[in-house]
Amino acid sequence: MTPRTVANRVLLALAGLVLFGGGLLILAAASDTYRRQGLTPPTGWPLTNPDDVLLGSADRARWSSQGWWWWPAVIAALVLVAVLALWWLVAQFNRRHPGAVPVGGSPPQEGVELDDRALGDAIAAQAGALPDVQRADVRITGSPAHPRTRIALTLTPDGSPDAALDALCSGPLETARRSTGSPHPPTEVRLRVARHKPHRVR
Repeated sequence: MTPRTVANRVLLALAGLVLFGGGLLILAAASDTYRRQGLTPPTGWPLTNPDDVLLGSADRARWSSQGWWWWPAVIAALVLVAVLALWWLVAQFNRRHPGAVPVGGSPPQEGVELDDRALGDAIAAQAGALPDVQRADVRITGSPAHPRTRIALTLTPDGSPDAALDALCSGPLETARRSTGSPHPPTEVRLRVARHKPHRVR
């Protein structure tokens, strides 16, 4: 699960809880549930009977007495929340990965596609098995027509960057090219070397 997916689910869960709680309050007040069930809501509990309003005259007068800046500050905060919600909504349509990669060369075969995550996982599995490679992470980004491959390789402390790049190009990337029947997409490779484990002296 990607960080973006986790953030989306957390935000949706929080928004759902707020809306669900607000809906229960309104429903309980509108149906006069507290009186009919003989329940006593806590002191200061909002919306306890059908005649209640969320912000009464006394509350409006009390908040207005805070100063001229109070209501502009409230409006500005609500506008900010609305802008952030709109930005989050627009961001959902801004895909950072193609979703699927065409298969079958140029032009690709109609209706034949390969999931970008499956392709990335396959390249990562083969790259991780290369000599002197300790870990491999692969992401396919861009659009379906112009995919890009981003690869992060973690080499062993004694690994050779030149040898690792040659093995990557002639191995996993060449296998992906033959499997999809497409030319090599633009590829960005980032290399890092794992740290030596400390040696103990006895």
